[in-house]
This record gives sequence, structure tokens and C-alpha cells, in this order.
Amino acid sequence: MDNLTLKLVATPALIGAATLAGRRWGQSVGGWLVGLPLTTGPVAFFIALEQGTAFGAAAAAGSLGGAAAEAAFVVAYGRTAVRAGWLPSLLAGSVAYAAVAAVLQGLALGPLVLFGVAMVALLVSLRLIPADSPGAASAPPPRWDVPARMVLATAVVLALTALAPRLGATLSGLLATYPLFAAILTAFGHRLQGVGAAVAVLRGLLFGLFAFVGFCLVLALGLVPLGLATAFAAAITVTLLVQGVSLWRLRSRRLTRGSARPT
Repeated sequence: MDNLTLKLVATPALIGAATLAGRRWGQSVGGWLVGLPLTTGPVAFFIALEQGTAFGAAAAAGSLGGAAAEAAFVVAYGRTAVRAGWLPSLLAGSVAYAAVAAVLQGLALGPLVLFGVAMVALLVSLRLIPADSPGAASAPPPRWDVPARMVLATAVVLALTALAPRLGATLSGLLATYPLFAAILTAFGHRLQGVGAAVAVLRGLLFGLFAFVGFCLVLALGLVPLGLATAFAAAITVTLLVQGVSLWRLRSRRLTRGSARPT
């Protein structure tokens, strides 16, 4: 199977599975799922495969900065959503993402420093995001929803891997982390179910991004010395372990809030 076939098969399959699982277990779990490197993972793999492990490691380091930018997206969207609709909120989140990503790209920090920046950003964002609020009644998604997400995901992977040599490793890694699927989930939830649904997705995304940060750190440090296959195997293992812990924390939080509500 050649690289193009892998991109056309693996990417939509990952996004479709994550979307359906999120619908089955709720908005916050949907956000948690898209915190996984569902776009960045395939992009990082194909970049390293096509451009070499050194380029791939630099792109993974750039993605660490992207995680901090995603945290800025979450806070800006969530705080704007309290008083505005989904479109102004999406614009505010995107501007915040771009601003933080631009600053971090200009600083040229190493992977360990970027890892620390990303972790602090995630922890602070969990404090700054608005409190959960009840959403409107659930509305059935349109039939084209899942196919549209799969097409968008595949288009992003194809575009970023094609443009990577021109963009450079760091910028490629940053662009690969724009929360496209979280933005789609959040905007659809906001429009169809209200602010509460949007905030639930965003909070789940923050919990999921801890695994994403672990994934990128392993690749940034391990791609060159370990090689493509071993580094990705290690990164996936770390991702699954951290993601399991973050899901436990997310579920514990939901159970605690549920038991605290008056009956």
C-alpha cells in the first residue's frame, strides 16, 4: 500500500470512528477523543516517512507549541460563547490560536521547554474555561455530518504533507495542530444544543490534549535515535496510557458534579 492510499484510508477511518464514539458517549467524551492526535498523528507519520526522521522530529516539536495554542483556542472560544454565537466564538478561538502559535514559532524553543509550556497552558486553561452549563435538547446531526468530517480530515492531511517541504518543519507541526475537528464538534454542538454542549466539548478536548502532548514529546525526542517504527510505537503506547488516565479524571469529574447536584 503506497503513502497516498494510506492517507486516503487511515485518516477518514480514524475521524469517522472518533465521531461515532463521541456521539455514543457524550459531548465531553467526543472532545476528549478529538484531543487524540487523529490529524497530527497521520501528518507526523507521513512527514517523517517522506521527509526523514529529523524533519519529523522538528515537526513534532512544533506540534508541542501547537498544543499550547489549542489551549488558547479553548479559552477564547469558551469565554466568547457565554455572550455570543458559534461564529464569533469560532473566530475568537482561531485568532487566539494563531496569535499563540505565531509567538511560539518565533521563539524557537526546544522540545522540553515547549512540553513545559504546553502542560502549563493546559492546566491554566482548565481553570479559565467557563463552568459547565445545561445545554439545549439534543438535535439529530445532518446526514452529511460524518462524511464531511472525513473529507475535511483527509484534505488537511493531504495538504499539510504536500506543503511540508515549503512550510518548514516547525510551521508544519504548528499548522497540523489546529483543532479542526474540535472546532467542528464545538460549533455544531453550540449551534444545535447551546453553550453547555460547546463547553463540554472544549473541556473534554483539554483533558484529551495531555495525551497529545505526550505523543508529540516522544516523537520529538525519539524519532531520530529510535527510528520511525519504534518511535511511533512508543508514542502510541504513551498516548494510550495518558489518555486512559485523562478519561478516568474526566469521568470522575462528571460523576462528582452529578452527585453534587440537588435532587
